[in-house]
Amino acid sequence: MNFLPSNLSPNEASPEWMNKGDNAWQLTAATLVGLQTVPGLIILYGGAVKKKWAVNSAFMAFYAFACVLICWVGWGYRMSFGDKLVPFWGTANVALDQAFLLEQAFAGKFPAATMVYFQFVFAAITLVLIAGALLGRMNFYAWMLFVPLWLTFSYTFVAFSIWYPDGFLAKAGIIDYSGGYVIHLSSGVAGFTAAYWVGPRLTKDRERFPPNNILLMMAGAGLLWMGWTGFNGGDPYVVSVDASLAVLNTHVCTAASLLTWLILDVAVFGKASIIGAVQGMITGLVCITPAAGVVQGWAAIIMGIFSGSIPWFTMMVVHKKSELLQKVDDTMAVLHTHAIAGSLGGIMTGLFASPKLNRLFYGYSIDVDSNYVGLFYGLHMGEVRKGFRQMGIQLLGIVFVLVFNVIVTSIICLVVQLIVPLRMSDEDMEIGDEAAHGEEAYAIWGQGEKLENSRYGSSVYNDVELAVPKRTGQVEMT
Repeated sequence: MNFLPSNLSPNEASPEWMNKGDNAWQLTAATLVGLQTVPGLIILYGGAVKKKWAVNSAFMAFYAFACVLICWVGWGYRMSFGDKLVPFWGTANVALDQAFLLEQAFAGKFPAATMVYFQFVFAAITLVLIAGALLGRMNFYAWMLFVPLWLTFSYTFVAFSIWYPDGFLAKAGIIDYSGGYVIHLSSGVAGFTAAYWVGPRLTKDRERFPPNNILLMMAGAGLLWMGWTGFNGGDPYVVSVDASLAVLNTHVCTAASLLTWLILDVAVFGKASIIGAVQGMITGLVCITPAAGVVQGWAAIIMGIFSGSIPWFTMMVVHKKSELLQKVDDTMAVLHTHAIAGSLGGIMTGLFASPKLNRLFYGYSIDVDSNYVGLFYGLHMGEVRKGFRQMGIQLLGIVFVLVFNVIVTSIICLVVQLIVPLRMSDEDMEIGDEAAHGEEAYAIWGQGEKLENSRYGSSVYNDVELAVPKRTGQVEMT
């Protein structure tokens, strides 16, 4: 006899293995992450670049989102989270038939269709983040080829290795709660590598690349920040106390990072910059991502302080002194805000990961107690070997993602270059959107120029246009 209310009784549409609350949250979390790209990064990129590149920059993100989805259900999902082909790759197969989509996912108490959707929005935002390094000069047709190739031969490889239970780094015990390695380190390294092969913007665009709409950019940044609630809160695959902790830690670390970056700007440059604040926000979000639900609140604040200071230092000091970094035109500075912040988060996860919180996230098993112990806890518990082991695995993951992405992204760029030019012609770059798409963002005069005699004309973040030339190699907005 069934004593459950009719709305809780299992049936064909709601099988016994499915938890309705978990499924509802997973779909909501996935949609929040999707909104980070559409419209979040679309309007962030569209507002953060020079007026003549607003349409092209937004379109690169818009195209990538759609292209990734078709590739994802066609072959990408099963290569990332399907039957093991080799220790670092799944077997290519479609994720479209009901026999597969309506069965229970490989993790969580919800159908595979929900997991396919959830993992898709993560794959999509990774490609969109790569686009940030290439804005203002990449041939759109080259980008159309780059997206499916990179998803197929890079993203699926790293995602399977780190996130899928049969992946070699997953088996080794790497902690990447929600994509510090798979998404942010990968996109930062791949974006910087692709920027090297594509080549720089026009010299005058590198010298002056003012945002055409800072308020629109802020709206995109706000969607990015709030969307991270689903980004990190959805990765336990269950509505749990760990999901709640992950959400709170995400926002605490981000706020601490933003404030740290802001303080450094004021202390060093004597001016509080909204663009600097956005960069501090992004580095905080990125840094906490691999650790969100496995560290305590005090650790989230410490991580925020470091994520607001170390990427600030690499961007404002190291970058300006390095010929290599200045040679590569990384438009949105994804190397600093994603690769460096993601690596920092992975290392600090190895320091602060709590054994109890790892049990809540990974489940209760002997392997969890043996494999997931942050170095500080290992020292405190007298399990020094376990702590150093975790740090070693976190560092191994960084090296793996870095080397693999440099090699694969370089090969993809060279292959695409055989078909179409990677970079637009100088003549087309002089024009921008009109040449690339025959469309303009605004039918108004100017590229964001500011009056030459303005007493507030100087800007650390290159967000105003002046007649006075500026040194090439300035780090741009993220």
